Amino acid sequence: MGALSFRCPAPVRSRVTALVLGHFALALFAAPLVRRYGTGAFPVLALPPLAAAVWAATRWRTAAGGGADTERWTWLPAYRVDWALRLDALAELMVLLAAGVGALVLVYCARYFDDRTPDLGRFAGNLLAFAGAMLGLVLADDLILLYVFWELTTVFSYLLIGQSSDRKGNRRSALQALTVTTLGGLTMLTGFLLLGRQAGTYRISAILADPPPASAALSAAVVLILVGALSKSAVWPFSLWLPNAMAAPTPVSAYLHAAAMVKAGVYLVARLAPALAEVTPWRPLLLVLGGATMLLGGWRALRLCDLKLVLAHGTVSQLGFLTVLTGAGRHDTALAGTAMLLAHALFKAPLFLVTGIIDHAAGTRDLRRLSGLGRELPAVCAVAVVAGLSMAAVPPLLGFAAKEAAFQTLLDGGAADRWALAATVLGSALTTAYTLRYLWGAFARKPGVPGSRAHRVPAAFLAPPAVLALACLVLGPGTGWLNGLLGAYAGQFPAPAHPYHLALWHGTGPALWLSAAAWAGGGLLFLAAGPVVRVGRALAWRPADRTFGRLLLALERAALQCTGFVQRGSLSVYLMTALAVVLAGQIAVLGTDRPWTGAPAPRPWDTPVQAAVALLTCAAALLCLGARRRMKAVVLAGLTGYGTALLFVVQGAPDLAVTQFCVETVAMIVFVLVLRRMPVRFEESVRLRRRVLRMPLALAGGAAVATVLWIMAGHRRGGTAGSAMVEEVAHHGLKDVVATILVDLRAWDTMGESAVLAAAAIGVTSLIYLHRRTDRPAPPAPGDPPGSAAPTAWSLPPGSLAGLPSGDEGAPERTWLAAGDTLAPERRSIVLEVVARLIFHPILVLSVYLLMCAENLPGGGFVAGLVAGVAFITRYLAGGRHELADAAPFAPGLFTGLGMVVSTGVGLGGLAQGTVLHGWTWHGHLPVWGDAHLSTAVLFDCGVYLLVLGVVLDIVRALGARIDRQIERAAAQRHRREAGTA
Repeated sequence: MGALSFRCPAPVRSRVTALVLGHFALALFAAPLVRRYGTGAFPVLALPPLAAAVWAATRWRTAAGGGADTERWTWLPAYRVDWALRLDALAELMVLLAAGVGALVLVYCARYFDDRTPDLGRFAGNLLAFAGAMLGLVLADDLILLYVFWELTTVFSYLLIGQSSDRKGNRRSALQALTVTTLGGLTMLTGFLLLGRQAGTYRISAILADPPPASAALSAAVVLILVGALSKSAVWPFSLWLPNAMAAPTPVSAYLHAAAMVKAGVYLVARLAPALAEVTPWRPLLLVLGGATMLLGGWRALRLCDLKLVLAHGTVSQLGFLTVLTGAGRHDTALAGTAMLLAHALFKAPLFLVTGIIDHAAGTRDLRRLSGLGRELPAVCAVAVVAGLSMAAVPPLLGFAAKEAAFQTLLDGGAADRWALAATVLGSALTTAYTLRYLWGAFARKPGVPGSRAHRVPAAFLAPPAVLALACLVLGPGTGWLNGLLGAYAGQFPAPAHPYHLALWHGTGPALWLSAAAWAGGGLLFLAAGPVVRVGRALAWRPADRTFGRLLLALERAALQCTGFVQRGSLSVYLMTALAVVLAGQIAVLGTDRPWTGAPAPRPWDTPVQAAVALLTCAAALLCLGARRRMKAVVLAGLTGYGTALLFVVQGAPDLAVTQFCVETVAMIVFVLVLRRMPVRFEESVRLRRRVLRMPLALAGGAAVATVLWIMAGHRRGGTAGSAMVEEVAHHGLKDVVATILVDLRAWDTMGESAVLAAAAIGVTSLIYLHRRTDRPAPPAPGDPPGSAAPTAWSLPPGSLAGLPSGDEGAPERTWLAAGDTLAPERRSIVLEVVARLIFHPILVLSVYLLMCAENLPGGGFVAGLVAGVAFITRYLAGGRHELADAAPFAPGLFTGLGMVVSTGVGLGGLAQGTVLHGWTWHGHLPVWGDAHLSTAVLFDCGVYLLVLGVVLDIVRALGARIDRQIERAAAQRHRREAGTA
């Protein structure tokens, strides 16, 4: 049973998967935890990322030695897609950043928020789920799996940025981030598919071990992948969304926009660089765009007054710097790039967290209003100074060692690297300038500005940023400890004769002088703040945010114009358009391929009976063209379906015939129920000219489809799959091939179709039945006719119909149906009531028989559910909506939901054997019954049976009982008016 494999090889180590899924599992309980414990729940929610960080720390030695922890589950073998996770040196670094910073940010949230914050539980769950998605992203060793986690981070970031959904700015910023990153992600997916096709695998480690040869297709894949990476990491021209994302709460900015999400694009570049760096146009594209982003972001940061926006544009600048280093594609630049990746997270995240503390303590982030805060909050100032000096690359902090490595390795490269070096030195000067601007604006005393007052900051509030700033201070002198881990990643590139090694001090050389020049230039830019701001405003381009908004507006207008041109509101025009396209396509294919040449002529029929049935079916279809009454058109259309069922009977396909008969019967009844509230005749007046155009087009479309099917039937070149199916089914002792295909060999398709059927039925009936399913009408008014205001269907308990009024006020007379006397006399039919009572239970028994005998005789869950639905429809037609309520006292949604639960549960239960939809069969002996067997396929079919029955009941309730209530209310109002007139 099943077509989808999800098997795990033995032995399996599922620790990595458990760590990833543990984030999502606990995120489901975040809301109740926050409701129960308030902000005290955040330390509990920090446990999954903390566990991931501790586990990654224990694997440091393995990753630094060039080893890797891997885990693989077979997911989609037909498409060569696996659930593959791999912890190597680069993934080790990213896990420590994503999980470690994530745990600290969650602890920080316990003090940043208070228990009265709206939707805090939802925020906590989204933040923890994002941490799990980020962890899966950096561990993924399969391109498709990486894309899945990539898009999960996009979705959760959208929810986190738009946390305060009552604010227009948050909603707009969230939508902008979602639009830009999703567009990039979809483009990247196309690149992944091209890369996987060129490499013959989607396994990232396999692609790195054996890169595909250069080709035009590979170059196209590189460009598409880089679009996704650059949009995620806010590299120009996609950098507009990141500053606007600062509308999110500060913990989100510290985690997503400093240490995690925006690093995803840089991580992807670093991950694929060993295999694709030599492919055109990888290197020039990344060096040019990365350098431009570094300069533009740094220059913009010098003109802003919001501390958070200064850091945001500084982040854009640093992301451009990281793109240059990781995209250069050499051993030494890779080493410098990963060192800078670590340093950036450790100094930028605490600066964001400190900004949140300042906002809490002083009530503002505007550097023009802050003054003397360094004396008020000395500990906070100390943490910010340490992190800021690391960002400005001042020794002996980690930022200095990483920046020195970047300058030296670019200096040792070719001409392109040295051009990039010039951009990075200038960008570093800008970094120094906006770092000084941040520290001065946040903590310095400013002439003419009153001193800022701030409340005391608890130690627990300051601890998370202090830990990260302390890491900058410790890892500066201890940079050599990183050589093993970061060198293991850099070892994937060809090593030069004298490879670079990380150290705090390399002596006085060109790199040090370049750093000194950057410090001096940054200091001068800071001191000349006034002229810099004036020049910046004079040279400022049109705001990218405004350009983005105008592009969206233009796209919306174009879409409205296009929609207004093609969507005229005429169903007949839509149908004509579809038929014309189908007809033109079929004629073009037939005229080009000429499939009838060299193929045996198809037989016109197997028996003359087929020809007779086909002619009658065609006659019914042609009569539809001239029908002017709606009911007549429905009956004639139904006859075409019955004619198709007769063709199945003649051909020897009883399963299809029974199903077709039941579908047509239910469909005709549904049509009749709807037509009760519609005019008898078609209201659309069609001119003769249009009719002359439409009829030939309809006939030509039908003839073209029939011709294609006829040619295909005689043009078969390969062997049929029928014999193999019959043999496989007979091997298991079964005879009904169709039922076995539906619930065993192709059960996954059936499950998906069942879900679609349930969703479609719920959606359609919800549009019709707008009120709650449990609503009850007002009690009947005096003088109302019988049945005018009785309780709704599914609102009566079983047996409660005894109290309803009868047609005679004397002794109660015997009725054939429980609710037959609730109908008005003119609407009753004793003959129909008798027939309904006689056939109801036999039809239900027949439906159960069709369900249970499907393995060896015609039947199955689908047709059995339709037959059972016909039984209830019969009760409704005979006794009205109250009769239906007595016959089926449960809500239809219960049947629909229970059916989905049963079929899905049977399918997922196969995971116990390692395969979705794995089948079991039980053989045994039952008292009275005798020898019996039960298989999961039968249970699966029972779920389909309940689902179809629920859908039929829901449709009848919505289109039947609901319309009955409208008719009864109209009759009651008319009765009141007549009584008032009298």
